[in-house]
Amino acid sequence: MFWIRLVAGVLLLLIGLTWIAQGLNIIKGAGMSGHGEWVVGGIVVLLFGAWLLWGIVRSRLSVTKA
Repeated sequence: MFWIRLVAGVLLLLIGLTWIAQGLNIIKGAGMSGHGEWVVGGIVVLLFGAWLLWGIVRSRLSVTKA
């Protein structure tokens, strides 16, 4: 379960960052470039990835304290 959450969290962070960059027209050449809704979607995906990774950190910290 640890590796699945880790890989999913990292991938979601990268996807979210990519969508944000495309929505802000930093990355050009895609159909989503310059469209603000991709920024919002990217933020949601990024936050979900961060939540997954934060869960891993919290569980690891609780194991080391016990």
